[in-house]
Amino acid sequence: MMLKKIFKPKYVKYDPKYITLSNDDNKVIDTITEDIRLYVKKSKDLNDIDHHTRAVHAKSYCGLKAKFEILDNIPEEYAQGLYAKAGIHDAVIRFSNAAAAVSADRRLGLGQGLAIKIFDVPGKKLAPGEEDSTTFDYALVNGPIFFTNSLKDYAYLSKLNFGLNGYLGDGLLGKGKFVFHWLTKYGKEFPDIGGLRSLNAFRKLATIPPKNAWLYDYFSQGAFRHGDYMAKVRVTPTKASMEKIKRTNIHLFTEDEAIRPAIIEEIREHDYQFEVQVQLCQNIKKQPIEQLTKEWKESDAPFVTVATLTIPCQDVPDDGNLSAIEDLSFTTFRCLEENRPIGTLQHSRLRAYQASSKARHEHNEAKRKEPTSLKEVFSKSAAE
Repeated sequence: MMLKKIFKPKYVKYDPKYITLSNDDNKVIDTITEDIRLYVKKSKDLNDIDHHTRAVHAKSYCGLKAKFEILDNIPEEYAQGLYAKAGIHDAVIRFSNAAAAVSADRRLGLGQGLAIKIFDVPGKKLAPGEEDSTTFDYALVNGPIFFTNSLKDYAYLSKLNFGLNGYLGDGLLGKGKFVFHWLTKYGKEFPDIGGLRSLNAFRKLATIPPKNAWLYDYFSQGAFRHGDYMAKVRVTPTKASMEKIKRTNIHLFTEDEAIRPAIIEEIREHDYQFEVQVQLCQNIKKQPIEQLTKEWKESDAPFVTVATLTIPCQDVPDDGNLSAIEDLSFTTFRCLEENRPIGTLQHSRLRAYQASSKARHEHNEAKRKEPTSLKEVFSKSAAE
C-alpha cells in the first residue's frame, strides 16, 4: 500500500492564470479576427467555388453519423467534466483538410482535421450566446503540435497561411518566398530562434505522410482544463479497426480527389472505431501549457482511454454529405467549464471561431443554428 502511494502519479492542478488575456493580447486578437473576416469574404472568389469557406479547414471531405460512448470505471482523475458520467451519445464527425484553401488534394498538404459534435450533453456551455446548447465539440488535427507559441506571431503567420495556395502555385520560387516571409515577417525583421522553431513545427505538419484519413491519430494540439487538472486529448484508431482498412495508400498525384473517396468507400463497407484518450499534465516543464510547438511525450505522460468513438457502416453520397455539414459550426468553446481550452493561443481562438463562423454564414446567407440532434443534421441532405 505504501509503495502504491509513493509511485502513484501526481498531476498538475488546473491554474486559472491560463485563461487570462492581457490588453495587448486582445489587440492582437482584434487584428486576427479582422484578417479572418476579410479572408472569408474573399474566399469564394479566391477558391473559385460557389460558397464562402471557413478561415481554416476550408475543404470538407466527409460528414458521418457516429456514437460517442463515455466509459464506466474511469480512474477518478480522468472522470472529470464531460467524462464524469458514463453514457452513449449520438455524434456527428467531419473530416477536413486543415488548410485555408479549397483545391486539389495534392496542393493542400496532408494536415487533416477530425471535428466531433456530441449531442445531449447537459450543462452550461462557454460559447457566448450558446450557453444553453446541448452539444459539445472537439476540433482535432492529425499532428500533436501547433506551429507557433506566440499570439503575436500567430497574427502574421495565419495571414501568411491564407495565401499558401498562391505560394505553392509558384513552384520552388513560391516556396522560397513563403519561407522568407515566414522567418522575416514579410522582410521586416531578421530571423530569430522563435521563427526557426515555428517554421520547423510547420514543416512537420506540412510533411505528414500520406495515408487513409482513418489511419491517423488526431490531437487537440493545445491543452484543456480537465476538471481539477490540465490535459491534452487524442483520438486514435483501434488496432482491430485499422486492420479493416483496404485502401491504405492515397494516390495524390494521379487523382485530384484522392482523400474523400478513400474515406467514403471504407465506411460503406464496415464500421470503424477510435479510442478517445486524455493525457494529464504531470510535469509543467515537460508538458508546458503555453509551448504548443513542444510535444507532450507519451513516455512522460501516458494517454488513458476515457471514451470510444464508433462510426457505423453507412450509406454516404459521393460528395461526403456536404449539404448536411457545410453549415455546421465546430468550436472548442462549445464545451463545459470543466473541459475548457487553456493557454493564451487556445483561449484566443474563441473570437477567431466566432469571426469565421459569423462571416461565413452571413456571406452564404445561411442561418447560424446549432442542431439538437443527429436527425436534424442529416434531414437537409435526406430531403434533397
